[in-house]
Amino acid sequence: MLSKDISHLTMPPIRILIADDHEIFRRGLRSLLESHAEWEVCGEATDGQEAVDRTKELNPDIVVLDITMPRLNGLEAAQVIKSTAPRSKMVILSQHEPSLMRQAALSAGASAYVTKSEVSRELMVAIETMIGSES
Repeated sequence: MLSKDISHLTMPPIRILIADDHEIFRRGLRSLLESHAEWEVCGEATDGQEAVDRTKELNPDIVVLDITMPRLNGLEAAQVIKSTAPRSKMVILSQHEPSLMRQAALSAGASAYVTKSEVSRELMVAIETMIGSES
């Protein structure tokens, strides 16, 4: 029986940029996201403007944005990213309840909104859903 080399058929990893002004939270997100074998965190940003700049530089598949950051907040950064890097999909994270911020996040260009209290359960599902919608 012939063995076919299918290594050329493997998909490149999903590249994710994390933007949050709290280092401990970024570290936790990195650990959570990198536990998925097909995902890699390609960069981090500590404020909204840096998120915009790093998105232009790194061209990630997914950008995870905290809503409350210095320089540009997550909503402002999402609007800029949507116009300058439309291929990158975005998830907005917030400590605010969804009823208050979900529509604002989606209007700013995000594909998903996840509360920080539910991040360990909902973020992975949100990213899987965004990736699935591309295929």
